[in-house]
Amino acid sequence: MPVVGMKEILDRALAGRYGVGAFNIINDLSIEAVLAAAVEERAPVILQTSVKTVKQYGRNQLFDIFRALTRGVDVPVTLHLDHCPDRAVISDCLAGGWNSVLFDAHELDVAENMRQTTEVVAEARRTGAHVEGEIEGIQGVEDDIGSDEASKIHSLEVAVDFIEHTGVDCFAPAIGNAHGQYKQAPRLDAQRVSDLVAATGVPMALHGGTGLSDEQFTDLIARGCAKVNISTALKESFMRSGLEHLRTAEENNKWDPPTLFRHQRAAVMEMARRHIRLFGGSGKAW
Repeated sequence: MPVVGMKEILDRALAGRYGVGAFNIINDLSIEAVLAAAVEERAPVILQTSVKTVKQYGRNQLFDIFRALTRGVDVPVTLHLDHCPDRAVISDCLAGGWNSVLFDAHELDVAENMRQTTEVVAEARRTGAHVEGEIEGIQGVEDDIGSDEASKIHSLEVAVDFIEHTGVDCFAPAIGNAHGQYKQAPRLDAQRVSDLVAATGVPMALHGGTGLSDEQFTDLIARGCAKVNISTALKESFMRSGLEHLRTAEENNKWDPPTLFRHQRAAVMEMARRHIRLFGGSGKAW
């Protein structure tokens, strides 16, 4: 069975100092394309679902699609719920087979965030699942969650205490990264990643990956960002390739949906393959 826990995937990546691509899938085509890239590269992969996608499909139907498409896939895969502030959705996905969740409680004060995250970790453990935590919002709006306002950055001591007290399996630090497209080249506090990993031994999650330079990716992964989120690049690959094909279809007055789907699949697969190679995940499947 290819589906494994997020902790096993990320602990191996942290020890080997490579990154695992965590791709925010949007439908069955994008799931299949990312899985095909991972199989071709012999790489572990994380499939992420936003709250919006879960609600669009319905938990049961989305999980059935995931289960059907991972059947026969022979590389490690995990299913992760991205940025979710809603405890009811967290519980529903954990009960429905998700392997991990990001409880996004950064808008709460740290003490209340810590209390509730500890509860989510206990709940996840009962189903064998894992938890990603955060105490600072990642700037930018993604799938209707987030804010364009920069979040307060807490001290290293506060972050370490949160990680150790809650028992989260992965932590998403704010280091100057942002969701969506960057308006200018970001200035990142990479040392914060090194300090957090040195203090806790816990893998870090890099959010806002689309738009970072190859050098920034490589540096942050070497410091301990074992989970690397890719959302905007997948959406752009999917939609731009569709737009390109539809323009050609209109010019030629030829309307064949399967050729559109093949075009989009190829674009998403190439995007995923490029990131997997860049993150050092190729050949790391077990």
